[in-house]
This record gives sequence, structure tokens and C-alpha cells, in this order.
Amino acid sequence: MSRADGILFDKDGTLFDFHATWSVWAHGVISDLSAGDADVMARMADEAHYDLVARRFHPTSPIIAGTNREAAECLGRALPGRAIEEIEEHLMMSSGSAPLAPAVPLAPYLEGLAARGLRLGVMTNDTEYGARAHLGAAGVLGHFDFIAGFDSGYGAKPAPGPLLAFARAMALEPARVVMVGDSTHDLVAGRAAGMQCVGVLTGTATCSDLEPLADIVLPDIGHIPAWLTA
Repeated sequence: MSRADGILFDKDGTLFDFHATWSVWAHGVISDLSAGDADVMARMADEAHYDLVARRFHPTSPIIAGTNREAAECLGRALPGRAIEEIEEHLMMSSGSAPLAPAVPLAPYLEGLAARGLRLGVMTNDTEYGARAHLGAAGVLGHFDFIAGFDSGYGAKPAPGPLLAFARAMALEPARVVMVGDSTHDLVAGRAAGMQCVGVLTGTATCSDLEPLADIVLPDIGHIPAWLTA
């Protein structure tokens, strides 16, 4: 017997490996927005807690779990005179072509979960546009019953509102839903919503970061099916 009727996934760091996708993308964004000016790039990297040499976010980066708007505000501190709305638009549009690195082969994985009768959703602090673009590029957009971004009208994590919106839309009891994520934002939201919480290590957080908030911490989402019936 399965311990859940629905699974709500975070996107970045959960469905897609964070560094292989977003650390690579960020270098291009910093280069574009700075027009290649080395001093401006350095200031942007400092604000974003991003290592330009390693091309990798530090775990302390405010961009990792933040919304698209918060990321724009973060980078905007190094770009005086640039409108935050302009930066936000650039991030949204460029994110649609980020080099996606799925944590596992997603199509067969999601088909297997659906075959168990599970309702599937995605809730990300990215834009809904970005979420749909990425899931479409990965060929799995149609595998989800619910897709929401921070701008979809339900709020953003760590607030529980968007998670509860999934439960309502699917007519599920929150206690029978699993929230899966790679950050404390995901798990704080899951706990506040009264859901089961699974942490995964395909983002920037460590096991010790996630364990206090999770029912279990797994290497990646591929281990969830076995846990559901354990």
C-alpha cells in the first residue's frame, strides 16, 4: 500500500540537477547583463554568491530558493541604473533555454508514478512560464496534473499556500501528499501544509540541512517509489 495519493515536486534541484542546469546558466546571465565588464561581473557574482572560476553557486546564494523577482533584485544591486523589471524579464526569458540536466530519466519515471494512481504536480519559485518551458523541453509537460510558479496566484515557498492549492485542485488530503524538494524552503512549506516531506540531494543543500525538516532524505527522486511502499 502506498503512503501517498499525490506528489508535488519542486523543479530546480529536484527534477533537474541544480548545478548542471542553473550554475551553468548563471554564468551566461552574468556575462550578458554585465556586457562582459569584468568588474561588473565580479560585483554580480559577489551579490549572487557565485564562483565565476568554478562556475558554481555557493550554497549560501539567495538566488537558489528565491523567486525570479528576488533573483532580479539580488543581481540588480550590482547593476545601478538598470530597472529591476528589465532584469527580471531577462532572467525569465533566458531561463527558458537553460541547459536542462534531469536528475533521472523523467518520462519513464513519471509514467511509473502515474501508473500507481498518483496525482503529480510541480511548484517552483521560478515563474510558471519558466516551469512550463523547462518541462516542455524535457518532454514531460503533459505528465503533470498541476504546475505553478511563484507568479501563479498562490504565493511562493516557504509559505504553504501553493502546496495547499495543489491538494485542493486534486481533491487530496494534505497528509496524503508528499512534498519533494532540495531546499529548506520546500520542506518548511511542506511541513506548514501538513504534508509528508522528502528531501533530495540534487540541489545545494546537504543532508544535515534537510534532515530536521524531512521524513526522509534521499540521493535523488529515483529513490521515491521504493520509499512509498516501504
